[in-house]
Amino acid sequence: MKKYLSRINLLIVLNYFFLISCSGSNSEESVVNQSPTNLKVSSEIVGTDAQNPNGDGSGVVNFKLSATNATSYKIVLGNGETKEVTNGSFSYTYNASGTNTYVLYVSAYNAGQFVSKTLSITVFVGSKLVWSDEFNADGAPDASKWTFQIWDPGNVNNELQSYTNRPENTIVQGGVLKIKAIREKYGKGDFTSGRLESNGKFDFTYGKVVIRAKLPTGVGTWPAVWMLGSNIGSVGWPACGEIDILESVGKEPNVNHSSLHSPGRSGNTPDTGIINVPNDNTEFHIYTAEWTASYIKFSVDDKPFYTFINSDKFPFNKNFYLIVNLAMGGSWGGPVDPNFTSSTLEVDYIRVYN
Repeated sequence: MKKYLSRINLLIVLNYFFLISCSGSNSEESVVNQSPTNLKVSSEIVGTDAQNPNGDGSGVVNFKLSATNATSYKIVLGNGETKEVTNGSFSYTYNASGTNTYVLYVSAYNAGQFVSKTLSITVFVGSKLVWSDEFNADGAPDASKWTFQIWDPGNVNNELQSYTNRPENTIVQGGVLKIKAIREKYGKGDFTSGRLESNGKFDFTYGKVVIRAKLPTGVGTWPAVWMLGSNIGSVGWPACGEIDILESVGKEPNVNHSSLHSPGRSGNTPDTGIINVPNDNTEFHIYTAEWTASYIKFSVDDKPFYTFINSDKFPFNKNFYLIVNLAMGGSWGGPVDPNFTSSTLEVDYIRVYN
C-alpha cells in the first residue's frame, strides 16, 4: 500500500512540473507574439547647461529607449543615418558643425510588430579639425594621406596628359604642394601632370573643406580640387556622386566653378555656380565647401556664391574622398595654346573640419 501511494505521489509531482513547464512556455510564446507598447524615448545632449542649451559642442547624445515587449529598436537619426539596437541605451555623435535640429523616428519591434514615435532634438557641434595636409614637409606628398594616379592620356574626359608620380610633375616645396603640367613627349602623350587621391586613406561624410590655392595659367589648363563618392568602385560614376569645390579652365581666366554631379544631373550639370576670382593665378585664394545633409554651400574668400539643396534623393549623404589634379585639354579644357610650355597648380593647405 505504501509503495502504491508513493507511486501516486510521484505521478502527481511529475504532472505538476509538466503543467508548470507548459504554462511557462505558453507565457513566453504569448510575450514574443505581443505587440510592443508604451514606447518611451529620452535624450541627453552631453554638456547641456544654462550657457550651453544645445550641448558642449561635442555632438554626443545619450539615448534611452524602452517599450513593453520590445526585443529591438530602430532609430532614424535625422541626418541620413539609422541605428538598430537591442539594448535601449546607446550614445551617438553628431558631426555636422553648428546648431542643427534633427527630427528622429524611433520604433520598437517584436517579431515584425512595432510601435513608433518621433522626437526632435537641437544639437550644437563645435567646428573641429578632423584631417589636414599643410604640405610642410619638402619632397613627395605624404604617402599616408595621398595616392598617385598614374594614367595614360584619354583615361577620362578625353584629357591629353599622362599622369605620373615624378617629382617633375608633383612635389612639395616651401610649404606648398605643386602640381606642374608640362608639354613634353612622355608615354603615349604630349603632356604630363599629376593627380593625387585620398581614396582608401581618408574619406568622410559632411563637414567643411577649406583649400588655399593659386591656379595655373594658360589656355587648355584644367585644375581642380574635388571629391568623389567612396563607393565609386561598386556603383560607378555618376551614381557615386561628385562634388567639385575648386574647378577652373584656362580659357575662362579668373572664374571658379563649383558643381555637383549625380544620376541624371551629370556631365553638363545644372547644379553649378560660378564666381569671379580676380588674380587667381597670381595670388592665393581660399575655396570652401560646407557640406551637410540639408545643403552644400560654396564660397571663395568667405564670399558665398552657390548653395545646393541636399536631400536623401541625392548621393551626397555618405563618405567621399579628396582629389587634387591638373588636367590638360579634354572635354572642357579644350584645345591647348600652342605656345603653352608649363604651368603649376599650387596648394598651400587642405583642411577638413567636422
